[in-house]
Parts: sequence; structure tokens; C-alpha cells
Amino acid sequence: MRRIGLIDSTFLKQTNRLVYYVCLPLLLFYKIGSADFFANFNGRLIVGSIIAITVTFIASYGYSVFRDYPNNARGVFSQGAFRGNLAYMGLAITLNAYGETGLTKAGILMGFLVPFLNLYAIFALLWPHRGDGEQRGASFWLRQIILNPLIIASFLGITWSFLDLPTPLVFERSLKIATGMTLPLALLAIGGGFSVERLRGDLVKAALASAIKIIWLPILAAALLVSMGVEGMDLGIGVLIAGTPAATANYIMADQLLAGTIVMLSTLLSAVTYTVALLILRSQGI
Repeated sequence: MRRIGLIDSTFLKQTNRLVYYVCLPLLLFYKIGSADFFANFNGRLIVGSIIAITVTFIASYGYSVFRDYPNNARGVFSQGAFRGNLAYMGLAITLNAYGETGLTKAGILMGFLVPFLNLYAIFALLWPHRGDGEQRGASFWLRQIILNPLIIASFLGITWSFLDLPTPLVFERSLKIATGMTLPLALLAIGGGFSVERLRGDLVKAALASAIKIIWLPILAAALLVSMGVEGMDLGIGVLIAGTPAATANYIMADQLLAGTIVMLSTLLSAVTYTVALLILRSQGI
């Protein structure tokens, strides 16, 4: 559609803002808030996923230091290795794999993961520049965590579900209509924003970060979750969420060529890794 001129970069930018600030928060609140919290909450799935992300964050950042990457590249490399596109890709994949129940469980999991992902991303980007007098200090990034619309929506949805509050019929029907456009618009924005021209720069670093993100992290998550007794749909959701390609927010936060290359390369290759992951899960009856 972008190639033939039906949509342009301005439309894609506005669509991204609409999805991120309105549609996704509404979707998360609606799916989490209207679900049975105790039936969909799995503490071991959440803890295991957080541990997998934490280990990957420490290992990827440590590797960038060990290889003596430039300061600007350390945070970008590490962030690309552990911070996935949970909102756009993760929710869409789990919905198609496990239906509405999978989407609800993934939404609850995402609500707990996003604060950790943002915190680690901020640390990875700021730590190499400590003492450099950067204009954006810790207080700026702290506001990005506290005021993140996905975190706020997830927290409100979890609270609504936990307290088992009723949803007025007119409100529920409005949310059902409004949230129906979320994932199609999100995938449209990803497709329209995809550009092979961004596959430039240091492809070696980008390929390594992408491999860590879409191969190492889901394998590590699967091993941890199985060892913790997580099974069935919850295990599948944990693997699929862990295997999401690098988040487009990585490029926005870092604003570097390497970040854009990691996002594009991991998104392109995720078509293969997701196919393999789904085949393996299906072969195990998950």
C-alpha cells in the first residue's frame, strides 16, 4: 500500500501514535479488565520471563563491554538483544496462536514485563554515558516509565480484573468496537514502516543482537519456564512473547543506524523463527 501510494509516511506516523497512545491501551485494559484475573494469572510464567529478560540484558551488555564496543553502540546492541515488540507483534502472534484466551494471558504478562524492559533499556542507554552531561537525565527516563500508556493501561486493567469490577454494557460495547482495529492497524504500521534501506551499517553487530533476541531469548525462556513447571498454553505464550523481534521503540529511543538495522533484521528473520517455534510447540501438543 505504501509502494503504490495509498498510504504515506505521514499516515504511518499518525497511525503509530494512534495505536500506541489510544488503541493498544484500550485493548489491554479491555482484555485484562474483563477477564478472570486469578484464572489467567500465572506467577511462575511472569517470574520466569522476567528472569530470562534480565539474564539476556546482563549478558548482552556485558558482551558489548567485553568486545569494547563504542559507548553509543553498547546500549543500542544490548537493547536490541532483549527488548522485543511485545505490543505489536507479541499480542498479534498469541491471538492467532491461542485465541482470545491467549491474548488475555499475554496482555497480563506484558503488563508485568514492560516496566522491566523499559528500566533495563534506560539503564543500557544511560550507563555508557554516565558523567557525559547528557541532556536527558534519569528523571526524564523515569517519567517515560511512569507515564508509559501501556503500563498505565495494564495496571488499570489488572486492578479492574483483580477487584472484579463490573463493566457497564455501553462502555463494554464501545471498547469492543474501538479495540477491534488495534492489531490490524499495528500490523499495517509495521508493514508500512518496513524498509530494506535500513539494513545498513554494522550488519555483524545487528545480526548478533537479532540472533540473541529471536533465538537465544526464547530458548532460554523455554528452558527456565519448563524447569519452573510452566506448561501448556502458558509455556507457549512465554516462548512466543520472548521470541518477538526487536521493538520499534528501540530505534526511537536510540535514534541510531544500528538500532534501525536490528529492528528491521530481527523483524524480517522472525518470520522464520516464529514458524519454527510454532511447529515445535504444535509437535509437543502446545
